[in-house]
Amino acid sequence: MKRRDLLKTMGAAVGASLGAESLLAQETTTPTSESVGVLVDTTRCIGCGTCEMVCAETHRDAGLALPDDVDLSVERTTSDSQWTVLNRYETDKGAVFRKTQCMHCLQPACSTACLTRAMHKTPAGPVSWDGDKCMGCRFCMLSCPFDVPKFEYDSPVPRIQKCTMCWERVAEGGTPACVENCPADALTFGPRSQLLEEARHRVYTDPDNYVHHVYGEYEAGGTGYLYLAGVPFEQLGMRGDVGTASFPALTREFLYGVPVVLTLVPPFLVALNRAFKGDSHAEGDSRKEAEQ
Repeated sequence: MKRRDLLKTMGAAVGASLGAESLLAQETTTPTSESVGVLVDTTRCIGCGTCEMVCAETHRDAGLALPDDVDLSVERTTSDSQWTVLNRYETDKGAVFRKTQCMHCLQPACSTACLTRAMHKTPAGPVSWDGDKCMGCRFCMLSCPFDVPKFEYDSPVPRIQKCTMCWERVAEGGTPACVENCPADALTFGPRSQLLEEARHRVYTDPDNYVHHVYGEYEAGGTGYLYLAGVPFEQLGMRGDVGTASFPALTREFLYGVPVVLTLVPPFLVALNRAFKGDSHAEGDSRKEAEQ
C-alpha cells in the first residue's frame, strides 16, 4: 500500500470517529424543564380502552389498526400496529389498569444509538422517528430499556413504529389524542415540571391512596411519561431495575463503539480496497512495460 493511500485511510478513520463522538454529544443533551409530558394516574383508569381506540384512529395513516378481541387476562406489548396498549393487572388492591406506550425518555437511548438521527428527541420533548433518515439498523430497538420501538418485519417497506406523543398535534398547540379523549381524566398533558408538581400534590393530599413515588421522575434518567399508582409499580409490570441514570450514560462506551464501528469500518475497507487496487494496477502497468 502506498503511504499516501494509508494516510487517506487514517484520515477517514479519524473523521468517522470524531463524527460519532459529536453525534453522541448532541443526542445526550437533556431537554429543558419545560419539555412536555403525560401524567398517567392508574388509580383513575377505568380500563375502557379509549386510549387504544383513538390512538389507532388518529394514526391510521401510519398503519395502526383498531384492537380486535382484546383479552385483558393476557399482558400485551406495543406492536408495529399498536402504539399504545392497555393491560389489566391483579394486584394487592384488586384489578388495576395501566396504559403502555413509549416513555419518551429525557435522554433516550434509542436516539443516541441511532446512527442517522432518524430517531430523535424533538425540542418539545416527544421522541419521534424520521423514515427518510432511517437505515434499518434497529439499534433503537436493541437499546430501549422499555422494549418499545417495533419493526414492520412483514412490510416491503418496513418502518419503526412507536408512540410519538402526537408531536404534530403538540407542535400546533394541541394535546395527544389519548389525553384529549380519556373519559376518566386519568391522563394529563403539559410541561413536565408542572406534571411533577401535580403528581406530588395528589400524593400529598391523598397519601393513603398512592404509593409515595412518581414513576418516571428519575427512572432511566427521567421520562416524559410519568405514572402514579396505589400499589407498587412492579405489580403493574413496570421495571424496577432501570436505575436513575440515563441509559446513554450507562452505556456510553458501547454507544460510542456502535457508530464508530459502523461508520469507521466501511470507509476503512473502501480505502484499503482502493489502495490495493491502485497497487495492482501499478504492478500490471509495470509488467506490460517490461514485456514491451
